[in-house]
Amino acid sequence: MMEEILAILLAVAIAAAIYYLMKKTLTLVINAVAGLATLWLLNYFNILAWFGAPDIQVNLVTILVCALGGLPGALVLVLLHLVGIVI
Repeated sequence: MMEEILAILLAVAIAAAIYYLMKKTLTLVINAVAGLATLWLLNYFNILAWFGAPDIQVNLVTILVCALGGLPGALVLVLLHLVGIVI
């Protein structure tokens, strides 16, 4: 009897942990896609040219910053680019 209760509690704990991780992962993926889409739209419509700056180069570093930082990461990249710090 005790083994069944422990097995049920363990299954519920594992299900809760998987649900929590999937919920956080989905939020991270949505944020990463929003950051990368923002960077792409800025380059596609040449919005930085309005401020006299060239387009942001898309390389491994900028993709990682946007993927991990999401929309705030893209904003940081744009601000650094406008100041003159090119990554």
